[in-house]
Amino acid sequence: MTLHLVPVRFREAAAFIQDWRRHHAPPPGQIFAIGAADEDGVLRAIAIVGRPVARHLDDGATLEVTRACSDGARNANSPLYGAAWRAAKALGYTRLITYTQDGESGASLRGANWRVVAHRPPRRGWHTPSRPRLTRGTECVARTLWEAVDAS
Repeated sequence: MTLHLVPVRFREAAAFIQDWRRHHAPPPGQIFAIGAADEDGVLRAIAIVGRPVARHLDDGATLEVTRACSDGARNANSPLYGAAWRAAKALGYTRLITYTQDGESGASLRGANWRVVAHRPPRRGWHTPSRPRLTRGTECVARTLWEAVDAS
């Protein structure tokens, strides 16, 4: 199967995530989204890019791939990660990051020339008495922070 990049509106990307993402709901917003479609124009994978979730990384020069998922199409995410980095740079951003959860291989990220920046230990979640948050089911999971790297 041959895939090609397509623009995706937020509503379509959010619906795709609802259907295919196993551990996260759609994010509340985006800067842009990219899709991969097959020869028949069927959307097979998406990547949503937005402001970094962690406030200390939201410096105006950094974006985060907040969601990436496919319907199981083989090798669908690597081209999306590469395209997301090219698009972010074209918009003037200098850094693009994302996270994988413990147990995810990161093969798509390595295939797109991303590198591991840090390993984050599990945390209880974002809830604090001063900023109440709902439990999302992804708490207490170690994560790996990745960063896009220019091919040289």
